[in-house]
Amino acid sequence: MSDFIGTIIFSFIMGFSIYLSMPILLRKKTNPKTLLLLNAIAIGILIFLISDIFSDVTPNLYSTTSLYGYGANIILSMVFALALIIGFFMLYFFEKSRIGGITPTKISLMVAIGIGLQNLTEGLVFGSLSINIGLFSGAALVVLFGFILQNITEGFPIAAPLLKQEDKKPWKIFILLLIGGLPTVFGGIFGYYYSSTTFNIFFDGLAIGAILYVILPMIRHQFKDADHIKQRLVYVGIFVGFIIGFLVNLV
Repeated sequence: MSDFIGTIIFSFIMGFSIYLSMPILLRKKTNPKTLLLLNAIAIGILIFLISDIFSDVTPNLYSTTSLYGYGANIILSMVFALALIIGFFMLYFFEKSRIGGITPTKISLMVAIGIGLQNLTEGLVFGSLSINIGLFSGAALVVLFGFILQNITEGFPIAAPLLKQEDKKPWKIFILLLIGGLPTVFGGIFGYYYSSTTFNIFFDGLAIGAILYVILPMIRHQFKDADHIKQRLVYVGIFVGFIIGFLVNLV
């Protein structure tokens, strides 16, 4: 029981470390070019998250192959493909059903959903590790620290679409970050009692599909009415965001 309580506590710390980005997100005034750069960095982080999640999936997809990396587990590949489609079109129909077109709040909500699905899988992994190799084992603690660092960076992509608004409502950002971070706790609890490769791959596919969808309107908004200098700023920001994600993931 003590390990279970510890798993909940550590999952809570992982998930709610996303709130450590709040002081930056609630700054009153920011230069327009700085906002453009920060939004581009958020896109770069999301792009890295897709590659990071997929890197967790591929060892399972290709673990049973005898074709030197050119064959994959058929069943798991179908599960992943189905989840990818569901994750993408789930947000497509969500956006289509909303009146008033795409707004910064809707984009933030969709990003929060995508990151929430990704954090659910992180919780599943940590819960499984805590029961199988021990809550205070070296591997579990390294995973814990790595997920905390990654979750800190994830708060920014969620709130980035709202940063241009002069009247940023703290309660709105708080709820969006909750949508992104709380699934980590649910995943930790569920992963403690149940572990399944198929289950993890399904939610990884959902996360990739959802994040892939939300990147598209974010990029479209970045290049809207952007001159040559602003376009270059977006390029640099996306690259920097990807590198930030990569450096955090080295832990």
